[in-house]
Amino acid sequence: MFRTFSFRKFDYLLVFLVAALSYCGLLAIQNAAPELYDRQLKGLYIGLVTMLIVSTIDYHLILKIYWLYYIAAIALLALVLYVGSSGGGAQRWITLFGVTFQPSEGAKLLLILFFSQFIIDCRKRLPLIFHLLLCTVLALPPVYLIYKEPDLSTSLILILIFCVLMYVGGLEWPVVVCALAAAVPSMIWVIRTALLGGEQSILSEYQRNRILAWFHPEEFADTTAYQTMNSMMAIGSGGLYGKADNRVSSFLKTGFISESQTDFIFTVIGETFGFIGCCAVVVLIFLITTKCFLIAARAKDVPGRIIAAGMGAWIGLQSFMNIGVATGLLPNTGIPLPFVSYGLTSLVCLYAGLGFLINVRMQE
Repeated sequence: MFRTFSFRKFDYLLVFLVAALSYCGLLAIQNAAPELYDRQLKGLYIGLVTMLIVSTIDYHLILKIYWLYYIAAIALLALVLYVGSSGGGAQRWITLFGVTFQPSEGAKLLLILFFSQFIIDCRKRLPLIFHLLLCTVLALPPVYLIYKEPDLSTSLILILIFCVLMYVGGLEWPVVVCALAAAVPSMIWVIRTALLGGEQSILSEYQRNRILAWFHPEEFADTTAYQTMNSMMAIGSGGLYGKADNRVSSFLKTGFISESQTDFIFTVIGETFGFIGCCAVVVLIFLITTKCFLIAARAKDVPGRIIAAGMGAWIGLQSFMNIGVATGLLPNTGIPLPFVSYGLTSLVCLYAGLGFLINVRMQE
């Protein structure tokens, strides 16, 4: 099991950066929802143990059953639509054997593992056009199942991760350019139909309203844009050093910002720890994402490169989307901040992915 490992290459710096980011999350959760602090701490312990276990098992052995990961992801996502529990207008959770978890978070890791091996096997046997077509066809079912929960933000993240996996897997530049040439006009068309309204829009009413609130927040100040505008005011009220001493009145304690421990955790950081705290979190995320892509660049084979790049895309893109929503840069979408937001499923899955990163690093 360990013959190809070099434990001298164990990435202590990466673990330290992630631990520091998780600690920031614990402090923010303690301020936003103290009653959830112990559960998040328990999730952190489980995540660390999972990371250590995964990091010592050769990822080549794990990838031998890659089709099982795809089947498991599809089965769990489909099961959510039939027997999943609802909350906040969405059906995203499921309870199995007494444990409640969110399959869409686990699906990200399962699909990264699946495509890291499938892309290689597929390229060996099929011409480029059939390779692209088959990979795309296999990526569509999980994206559609997540979209139907409904969870548009996670489905978009999954699409972006898939694009990164395909590129790192050896996709040529002309294909990337053609994909962008098709994607950009498509996105413009979706936004345009949302603004114009009518039956031609592929978005639901609440998704359309979120885009409208992004363009015209003053018209939706009491409805759809309520959260985002309060979030920006709370972050701004934190000033340079924040309100950690509680000498100044808090937006969070007034109840004007819901889900502050999950989707708007960056708001808590901004108000409690100020501009310095926000910068610290952003720098930590940037360093972790950079480390992921550096590990990908030095990986000894393509599957390892795809796993590391997929984790970098997951952490970087999801962080950008979460912070963008909290600061008004992007339309309001419900998505957690990696390693920071409350949520045991997300935390444990991310730490499992970190274990694969360290695994790849020790075999580079």
